[in-house]
Amino acid sequence: MIGIRREDKSRWEKRVPLVPEDVERLTREHGVRFAVEASETRAYPDKAYAAAGALVTQDLADCGIIMGVKEIPPAKLLADKVYVYFSHTIKGQPANMPALRRILELGSTLIDYERIVDDENRRLVFFGRYAGLAGMIDTLWALGQRLKTEGIDSPFAKVRTAHEYDDLAHFRREIVAVAEEIRKGGLPAAIRPLICGFAGYGHVSQGAQEIYDLLPVREISPEEIASVEPAADICYKVVFREEHLVRRVDASRPFELQEYYRQPERYEADFFRHVPHLSVLVNCIYWEPKYPRLITREQFAELHSGSPPRLRVVGDITCDIDGAVACTTRATDPGSPVYVYDPATGATRDGVAGNGPVVLAVDFLPCELPVDASAYFSKVLAPFIPSLAGADFSAALEASGLPVELRRATIAYRGELTEPYRYLEQHLHSVK
Repeated sequence: MIGIRREDKSRWEKRVPLVPEDVERLTREHGVRFAVEASETRAYPDKAYAAAGALVTQDLADCGIIMGVKEIPPAKLLADKVYVYFSHTIKGQPANMPALRRILELGSTLIDYERIVDDENRRLVFFGRYAGLAGMIDTLWALGQRLKTEGIDSPFAKVRTAHEYDDLAHFRREIVAVAEEIRKGGLPAAIRPLICGFAGYGHVSQGAQEIYDLLPVREISPEEIASVEPAADICYKVVFREEHLVRRVDASRPFELQEYYRQPERYEADFFRHVPHLSVLVNCIYWEPKYPRLITREQFAELHSGSPPRLRVVGDITCDIDGAVACTTRATDPGSPVYVYDPATGATRDGVAGNGPVVLAVDFLPCELPVDASAYFSKVLAPFIPSLAGADFSAALEASGLPVELRRATIAYRGELTEPYRYLEQHLHSVK
């Protein structure tokens, strides 16, 4: 039996890995049995799962496989179970090493959605687009609120945070009025040209751009942003790829993408020259410490050393703390989604008022669109469920019957780290 756990990391988390419609179909077509831990907060009510044929229960102890969305507290992990969730352990994240240690101690198995990938290492099961969708809605809200504190009335003041809409369709209906106001009345002169820069072009960025493109948008290249005309009825968009973010230290040779990923030490940051021209920066890139930052703390201080800069909002959808954009010093939640980063001191202050950029740093943005995000996630996850339910977890991993995509995603198997994830040993014992 597969159990679907009640999310308990945050009061804002209402997503589910499988929606009732897919539970009903998997039960009917494949004979998979489900138990659902009772919850008063998830986006899909208990009665919908009961109607789909699932057992609604207070205890998943009888389930051999337990699925969730976010991290599971170590104290709630059980012995000899197969856990499937976003564990956030593959970078050796200190906060999640205790849970991974506990899974190993209990002889349990961990399959991580993040590592369900194809032969080209492309993720197959993800919420990324919905992080982009929710993150861009919140970024537009933050822009409207920041401008209001500056005494600038703008169409963006009508935008609410993503979780305040019933669903994505509700937001789309309301953003029409914002777009029409820009077309007819234009943007305030004080913020023209309004240029929103998107760092990255993957699923997260595509979701964010999908929201921004509902406005009257004209896309320009990075080379154009310094000379763009300040049109009143246009929101400008620029997408930055790797070759716009870094340059080769040895300038005699051109940028080469695969070399950059293999040997990032041959490259240095080259993004800051674009920043003074941006009104909003939306960060959607994958980042590790081996890569140059987009903007350092010193560069933020330089940007704010004279007159107030154009950059008012940083929508850090990736939300790597002290990562690609150094103003992201802590994560937020949907109840208090933004803070102002003071470049002079590095201090932060909740809200949108103060010296420095407004930073959106919600680290689980898809939870703000729980119905839409869950429906999509369930759709791409469901094809893997029959083989997961039918696998023989008493056999060796290669003989378990799991498809290769799920084997790749298996971080721990019956209490042992699998070969691709043995590097996590060094992190497991460096954290108490």
